[in-house]
Amino acid sequence: MIPFNKPFITQSEEKYLQQVIKNNKFCGDGDFTRKCNQWLENYFSINKALLTTSCTHALELTSLLMNIEEGDEIIMPSFTFVSAANAYVLRGAKIVFVDIRPDTMNIDENKIEEAITDKTKAIVLVHYAGVGCNMDKIMQIAKDRNLFVVEDAAHCINATYHGKQLGSIGHFGTLSFHETKNFQCGEGGAILVNDDKYSERSEVVKDKGTNINKFKAGIVDRYSWVDIGSSYSPSEFNAAFLYAQFEIADEITKKRNLLADAYRENLTEFADKEHLELQTYPEHCKPNGHIFYFKLNDYEQRKQMISHLKENGVQSVFHYVPLHSSIGGKKYGRFYGDDNFTTKESERLLRLPLYHELEVSQVNYICDKVKEFYK
Repeated sequence: MIPFNKPFITQSEEKYLQQVIKNNKFCGDGDFTRKCNQWLENYFSINKALLTTSCTHALELTSLLMNIEEGDEIIMPSFTFVSAANAYVLRGAKIVFVDIRPDTMNIDENKIEEAITDKTKAIVLVHYAGVGCNMDKIMQIAKDRNLFVVEDAAHCINATYHGKQLGSIGHFGTLSFHETKNFQCGEGGAILVNDDKYSERSEVVKDKGTNINKFKAGIVDRYSWVDIGSSYSPSEFNAAFLYAQFEIADEITKKRNLLADAYRENLTEFADKEHLELQTYPEHCKPNGHIFYFKLNDYEQRKQMISHLKENGVQSVFHYVPLHSSIGGKKYGRFYGDDNFTTKESERLLRLPLYHELEVSQVNYICDKVKEFYK
């Protein structure tokens, strides 16, 4: 069986984990955490990045930093992972879902403004498959209406929009280092604090609402509780594992893009004949090979394709069930306007295996089995 995903391991993780044990410093905010934070700050050209225990917790951090409270409204796409909504529902906010664009599966920037009310506090967008939303228009809307923008960039390291790293454009960005992501440490995440006025507070909120960083820096003689917060720091083991992956970030991205390109080259001509719809990238977006997907006619055909591939030793998966159709989505949110594309397009989308150790020969085999389905 060719699995859908296989977590990538470099040659350095074991060495760095042994170093953590030797240093006898296991909790968060040690040498490897600092190295990871500095790497992210340099890579994204920002002043503050903080590792977290997950992308979910990074999103929760943004909720605390924006002072989200009961009655606030958050605009986001329904085609996303539940963490994007939960982070704000936990603070009492109402989620306002808007439709997506079928070409990118991202939030439709033309649907946002009409969904804004006097209760709207933020726009939370998802760059699906590492393809950027229309950030120029979204940031202008946010500026005009005095709203926060949070980029859920879980899919996005090494993907750019007009040359800018996705995740570094809004007020905050969040990253995921789950084992299914391009760079992974099993479970992990980070918050990118792109607006410098929130830098100091982000450290306080991350550290349980204490000023322990000032204590470590010798600014205060003891630390105390100064703000709301929680425990969002990953262990040094996670940070050490992750740093090994950061060291060869460009190599990892290059291999994944090579595999995504192999899928595209193999299927393009066939897709035109059979009316398969392949994943597309706008010219101003540079992909990172995180996901390769195509769209079938409908839910039933997708179901048949999944079974066909499984019978031939290939694991394929679909992605999110739209949140607005779920029990939680109906309870904690509402869909603004018409659902023209969210449900229909999500039921057509199928993801094919893509991971570092996958070989081009295996990609070609998978493509042959996709074509075989239509015979």
